[in-house]
Amino acid sequence: MKFFIDTADLAEIQEAGEMGVLDGVTTNPSLMKIAAEREGKPLDFHEHIAKICDMVPGDVSAEVTAVDFDGIMEQGRTLAAIRDNVVVKVPLILDGIKAINALAQEGIRSNCTLCFSPTQALLAAKAGAAYISPFLGRLDDISSDGMTLLQEIIEIYDNFGYTTEVLAASIRHPMHVVQSALLGAHVATMPLGVIKKLLVHPLTDIGLAKFMNDWETFKQHQSG
Repeated sequence: MKFFIDTADLAEIQEAGEMGVLDGVTTNPSLMKIAAEREGKPLDFHEHIAKICDMVPGDVSAEVTAVDFDGIMEQGRTLAAIRDNVVVKVPLILDGIKAINALAQEGIRSNCTLCFSPTQALLAAKAGAAYISPFLGRLDDISSDGMTLLQEIIEIYDNFGYTTEVLAASIRHPMHVVQSALLGAHVATMPLGVIKKLLVHPLTDIGLAKFMNDWETFKQHQSG
């Protein structure tokens, strides 16, 4: 499974990269807004995406803000020209599906976002999306089951050999990551806080504390 970080914050991307586990980045307009607020100054969107692309080895999803076919195509071409590892993020709407198909014919990869049903995912794959992004946590928030959706998408894609990669998004906690991996999602994108939580286990902390305590006792006996 590939790990993407869901952020536009350069410091967070660098920290995740230093762990050696980062394969790519997903951004969206809300994350760009947060990054600008943290830096305390306006950000040039295209320059910021270029900086992110230069920090990671894999794909970087950059989202269009147009919702009409012509606007999506214009923005998509501009974004794709920033760096070779840009993937154009397109909302799962009618003109979005049309644009995904047209972009694919031009050799431009897309990440179809805001997916909440298997029928949407099927259309995205048929249109030629490189990635489909089912939003697991947002479904959980309305008392639905994000993992059921993920399982259905993976099964449908496997049934017919679609090459669209399943990118588990809106991940809120480590169990989302575990369940996504068990179901066979190609990618999990998550905030830095969730990546760090994957490290945590109380027995690790207890065991390390005991080792350190025993080491101090050993050193005292050696010096005595």
